[in-house]
Amino acid sequence: MAERSARSSVRVRTTAAATLVVALALLVGAIALVWLVRGSLRDGLEATATQRTAALAQQVEASGLPAPGEDDGDLDDDPDDLDEDEPLWQVQDEEGRVLRSSQPGLPALPASDTARVRVPGTDSDYLVATEDVELPGDGEDAVVVVAVSWEEVDDSIAALVPPLVVGLPLVLLVVSGVTWLVVGRALAPVERIRREVEQITGDRLDRRVPEPRSRDEVNRLARTMNLMLGRLEGSSERQRRFVADASHELRSPLASIRQTAEVAVAHPDALPEGELAEAVLAESVRMQHLVEQLLLLTRDDAGAALVRREVDLDDLVLAGVRRSRREGVTVDASAVGAARVLGDPVALGQVVRNLLDNAVRHARSRVTVELHPAGPGGREVVLVVSDDGQGIPPEERERVFERFVRLDEARARDAGGSGLGLAIVRSVVEAHGGSVTVQGGARFVVRLPGVPDAG
Repeated sequence: MAERSARSSVRVRTTAAATLVVALALLVGAIALVWLVRGSLRDGLEATATQRTAALAQQVEASGLPAPGEDDGDLDDDPDDLDEDEPLWQVQDEEGRVLRSSQPGLPALPASDTARVRVPGTDSDYLVATEDVELPGDGEDAVVVVAVSWEEVDDSIAALVPPLVVGLPLVLLVVSGVTWLVVGRALAPVERIRREVEQITGDRLDRRVPEPRSRDEVNRLARTMNLMLGRLEGSSERQRRFVADASHELRSPLASIRQTAEVAVAHPDALPEGELAEAVLAESVRMQHLVEQLLLLTRDDAGAALVRREVDLDDLVLAGVRRSRREGVTVDASAVGAARVLGDPVALGQVVRNLLDNAVRHARSRVTVELHPAGPGGREVVLVVSDDGQGIPPEERERVFERFVRLDEARARDAGGSGLGLAIVRSVVEAHGGSVTVQGGARFVVRLPGVPDAG
């Protein structure tokens, strides 16, 4: 319910924001339209008044004062019954006395340009335009005054406002409705994704969210979530396999210890003296080794920080060679040269021990160890451990680095292998920014970033 309310809130907020923005834009546009129309009509009104003033002034200077009403047709003598659609005019002397008027009895109009003035006897305002003239004959100065009614301008503006008042709310209603529908359709895939994610649990990581057909942000979000779910599913599956394999590995030495102890209890004389202790010790050592490797892998999976310092890798290799002895197997370390890397000496020592233990365990008679810098200035260090055993088939050269993988289950278990050694090697090497591969049978090649110009 909370998620649905949040979705509705987004829809409401988006619709309200879009409506508000459009309303402000329409309001500003409407005001600007009325202002522009009014200004245009006023300019036309001023042009009309100016033209009539100029024409009347030219007539006065050419032929004298016109007869009353001559310029604009028959007008009633009653000043209270003026035709407001026609311009009014007067010719006034310097004292402001009316010499001639379009309407007898019309009060004197203002003898100056006036934007808006109320003329007695009318119901509308007038715009006044004036022009100085010189009367023919006596040469006296006069002023021609023309007044044009604002009524047409006011009527036009009044006719423009109602459509705006009615039309703007309708436009806002359409915008709100369209925005509501569009946002709803845009959020519909998000709601479907949310409902699917709500059903995903730790034991149902195989489910995926629906990916909309549109190639937009929601589609990319859904694809990203599906990729994330795939990674989580793979990680969960690997973790389950790891727990199952670890339980199986730990069960074997415990079962062996219990079996030996039960025989010793049931038949005290069946086992030679000291055999029980030897069996318990051997299986305990095996179990301790397995637990240590499991803890190391767990630390690597948790991303534990490695100690970073310069390490003489050749010292670690030679120390590992000295402890990796088996009857009938020769470990050749003559090709070990000086090489220095930046890393954790404990973890790197584990890499060397695991590689040597694996090689000695599977060799017929000889193990060869090589170590040398590579690349310009020794920027890379290469460690090679190989044996003359059966080798690893090409199709298995990647699988051997997986956890609890044994190519020869019976032999590996009898020899003390747990299937974790090479997995630890790859984990540690990659944590140091290096790589490990299998080449040509049983030749393990480790590449690590070296310390430049190391001696």
